[in-house]
Amino acid sequence: MVQQPEIGGRAAANLVLRLSRAALGEGFVEALTSAQWMALRYFSRANRFSRTVSAFAEFHATTRGTASQSVKSLIKQGYLARIQSDTDGRSARLDLTENAKAILARDPFEVVVNAAEALPLRLRRQLVTLLERMLGHVARQRSRPSFGICASCAHLRSGERRRSDPCRYQCGLLNEPLAAEETKQICISFEPGKTSAMQAFSAGKLAQ
Repeated sequence: MVQQPEIGGRAAANLVLRLSRAALGEGFVEALTSAQWMALRYFSRANRFSRTVSAFAEFHATTRGTASQSVKSLIKQGYLARIQSDTDGRSARLDLTENAKAILARDPFEVVVNAAEALPLRLRRQLVTLLERMLGHVARQRSRPSFGICASCAHLRSGERRRSDPCRYQCGLLNEPLAAEETKQICISFEPGKTSAMQAFSAGKLAQ
C-alpha cells in the first residue's frame, strides 16, 4: 500500500493560492481588473462602518494608495458612490451603485463559490473554521485587523426585540444600532466572540 505523503503547511498554502487565482478569473472580465473585482466584492460585504478606502486597504493587506486607485476608477465607471458622513465632513463611506450590483451577478468568483457549495455542510463548516484560523494567525503576525461578521463578534449586543424595530442589535464598541441584515456583514472592528461565523442568528430569533 502506497503511503500518502504528509501534507505540510506549504502544500496547504499553495492550494489556497491556486484557489485565489481561480477566483481572480482570466485577466479582464466585464472590463474590470482583478483588483477592481476585489474592491466590489469587499464593498458588497462590508458594513457601513467599514466601507472606506482605509478599511478596504487593511482587508486586502495593501497600501492606501493602491486601494485608492481602485476605488477612484470604480467611482469613475459608476460602480461606487461616495456618501459624505452626516456627522463628520472629513469622512465618507462608499456604497455600491445599482450597476455594481448587476455586474456582481456575473462575478468570476462564483466558480469558487459553487465549488465550496458542492462540499457537504460538515466539511464546509470545518473549512471555514480552519481558514478563519489561518487568516487570524496571519493578521496577528502582521499586526492587522482580523475582520469578521457581526454575528460572531464579541461586540454584538441585543436590545429589545420588537417586530416593528429594524435595529434590534447594537455594536457595543461603537455604540451604534444594527439592523438584522447588518449582523451578516464584515467589519474592521471585529473581535472573535463565542458564536461561530457559520452559526448566524436563526430566523426564529430574528422574528421575535
